[in-house]
Amino acid sequence: MKIVIDSAIPFISGILEPFAEVVYVAGDSFTPQIVADADGLIIRTRTRCCRELLEGSKVQFIATATIGFDHIDMEYCRSHGIKVTTAAGCNARGVLQWVAAVLVMLSKREGFAPHQRTLGIVGVGNVGKLVKHYAEGWGFKVLCCDPPRQQREKLDFLQLEQLLPQVDILTLHTPLDSSTRGIIDSKMLSLLHDNAVVINASRGEVVCSSALLERNITCALDVWENEPNIDSQLLERAIVATPHIAGYSLQGKANATAMAVGALAEHFQLPLKGWYPEQCTPTTPKEIDWQELCQSISSYCNLENESAPLKNGDNFEALRDSYHYREEYF
Repeated sequence: MKIVIDSAIPFISGILEPFAEVVYVAGDSFTPQIVADADGLIIRTRTRCCRELLEGSKVQFIATATIGFDHIDMEYCRSHGIKVTTAAGCNARGVLQWVAAVLVMLSKREGFAPHQRTLGIVGVGNVGKLVKHYAEGWGFKVLCCDPPRQQREKLDFLQLEQLLPQVDILTLHTPLDSSTRGIIDSKMLSLLHDNAVVINASRGEVVCSSALLERNITCALDVWENEPNIDSQLLERAIVATPHIAGYSLQGKANATAMAVGALAEHFQLPLKGWYPEQCTPTTPKEIDWQELCQSISSYCNLENESAPLKNGDNFEALRDSYHYREEYF
């Protein structure tokens, strides 16, 4: 059996070698020749798994050590019997803590207490549910929009057009697919009041960059359209500007690798059930009040420091690849 693995995935070296021939390749260097005789792939978003890569190969299993799947042609994989798994939820607490750092920054910048602001959450999945839970605990009024969940579960959520006029802060936590691409466009942004803030730690293409600039919206961005070739005007405008690292926590990365290994092991019946990187201690979830959050968050996620390199012109991809993973603490 042969497994091809993105060489940037942490903690995985040596784990599968007792059971398979393992080849490590840079994420953007996967080729049809490399995967032709592979049984399984473990990838990140830098590898596009599509017909051009997979056609004629032996690949029967793909695990992406990421929460999203927009880099994978799911229809092609379904029609060719290729099983695909993601690491959905792996870095939810890392993203939560990045969002928490933005909320603390905004409160200090604008001089508000949480009970004085309404937070709108679009996408109430693994991350959005955590943001909702903690934000309500901190005192924010929280409104939610998630059409797929609303349809499935008959929840008390709002339509996007109903939510936007009511919120002071909008935070986005949707996957990227045909229903969410460009969903926050000029028309939708026009429904926000003039002092509203947009936070995006989902996917860059969910929000129209030109519309943010046109409306002069205050924004905190971790994700961008056309990464890594991001809009210089939007970069200058953003009060927070990080290179797609909101979920780059130590535990998030360990969780993602463990989920990918576990899924591959289950598919190929390898004795690795329950494996977790010994270099990392899983997060113990706990409640944290607003005062403690304000006092502690900058020690774990200092957004001024994290934004400075990108704003100073450093290379987006290099910053992302060399990022020092943060510790989750709640």
